[in-house]
Amino acid sequence: MSKLQALIFDVDGTLADTERDGHRVAFNQAFREAGLDWNWTVELYGELLQVTGGKERIRLYIEKYLKNFEMDEDISEFAARLHKRKTHFYLQLLQSGAIPLRPGVERLINEARHAGLRLAIATTTTPANVTYLLSATLGEASLNWFEVIAAGDIVPAKKPAADIYNWALEQMKLEPAACLAFEDSLNGIKSALAANLKTLITVNDYTKEDDFSGALLVLDQYGEADAPFKVLQGDAGGYDYVTVDMLKMLHQRDD
Repeated sequence: MSKLQALIFDVDGTLADTERDGHRVAFNQAFREAGLDWNWTVELYGELLQVTGGKERIRLYIEKYLKNFEMDEDISEFAARLHKRKTHFYLQLLQSGAIPLRPGVERLINEARHAGLRLAIATTTTPANVTYLLSATLGEASLNWFEVIAAGDIVPAKKPAADIYNWALEQMKLEPAACLAFEDSLNGIKSALAANLKTLITVNDYTKEDDFSGALLVLDQYGEADAPFKVLQGDAGGYDYVTVDMLKMLHQRDD
């Protein structure tokens, strides 16, 4: 049995609840600026989350809901240009401190660092989104805590493909058996499992009904000593909040 050496985190929905009150809001700001009468409601955005990547969601929206929408440029160029402005507005939200980390995240990351575990990120969001979130919530020094930040278009196929996790593992020169992945969505766990990574899930409002078959454990949050998590699937081994000792216990469980 391999010893646990590294934790690999997804970002959106995993480290912070960024989707509903972050990315969605920024998309709508970009639409208004562009003179578009589009409005992605909470419910509609949940449907668009079936694909990973902001440019991909714009394309899905046009192809599924606006079949007669006319553009003066290629759809890929149009989506990329619109997404760039969305990223601008999203970064403004991050800088303002409007998007905090999920409960227990900061404590767990600090505990993992002190325990000597290696840290990495594997996400489909852009590198800038990761940088601004970490800087705004954990301070600029936190960018050096993560050995690898695998983000955005660094690999050709986004989640649920395993590419982003495989790339991170290659950079760290680690086997999947030495790591744990942290995810929040169906596409996320599909990606992690395809990379042969044992995975812990913390759900959010958009993903609580997803099928997390194959997860080590499914929780509503990471929890704190005075605010325990709720176990939705699996056995937490008597723990009330996620700790490094708990993660080591989960990692040693037989498949």
